[in-house]
Amino acid sequence: MPEMPEVDAVARRLRENASGEKVKSLKVLRPSMCRPQRAEDLEEAARGKTIKTIRRRGKHLFLELSGGVTFHAHLRMTGNIFTVPDSRFHSVNARAVFSLASGRGIVFEDSRALGKLQLASAVDILKVEDSLGWEPLDEAFTLEEFVSIARTSSKPAKIFLMDQSYVAGLGNIYVAEALFRAKVDPRKPMKNLKPTNLGRIYDSIRGVMNEAVESVYSAYQQPGSIAEGEIFPVRVYDREGKPCLICSRTIRRIPQGGRSTYFCPGCQR
Repeated sequence: MPEMPEVDAVARRLRENASGEKVKSLKVLRPSMCRPQRAEDLEEAARGKTIKTIRRRGKHLFLELSGGVTFHAHLRMTGNIFTVPDSRFHSVNARAVFSLASGRGIVFEDSRALGKLQLASAVDILKVEDSLGWEPLDEAFTLEEFVSIARTSSKPAKIFLMDQSYVAGLGNIYVAEALFRAKVDPRKPMKNLKPTNLGRIYDSIRGVMNEAVESVYSAYQQPGSIAEGEIFPVRVYDREGKPCLICSRTIRRIPQGGRSTYFCPGCQR
């Protein structure tokens, strides 16, 4: 699933390549992606509008157009949104295509067809914003704020960090790497952790996400994976059965919250 760095890369590239473009038309190729709204309503709303900006909040994307029209996109498991030189040419996995006046296009591609694209009112946007916790790289997200929310939760560290209502945008890959750097067992309850451990988790989240944002932007190709060209150092994620790069103990994988958790039993205590 795309995490904050991947969604951030999508937003940055769209801002660079599509801001100021006029939408000639929108074609929703898979109407189920906008239910309970009608595909026809989305297509009508986009026609003739100018793309003002694209912004990210957590794992959510908001495409803000002229006339007060905003599209809310969520990539879910396999979604990706990118510009193409000619809107007439796209893959079979394209679920929606914005044809631009310049001839170029914005394609919402999604092999598993789980992504969502809907019109969002001001109230809809506020509901999304209110449901999300701190942005991990926001200057206002201080160690004190992190400790404050951590002390309220008995959830295991991995599950807590995956909960978007606490910290928005974190996902399986980067949570695993952050907890490894912090040397914290993913099964330990947050409220029971020592201040030093919470401090290491906070620093690791900030460090991992800063590195990942730049790495993903330079090499992002598809959701849910670390591309070959990325420089982000993966040390535990998807390395079950392999020796830890620090202590040589065998990396373990356990189920947590319906997802796989990877950790080193030697380094993370």
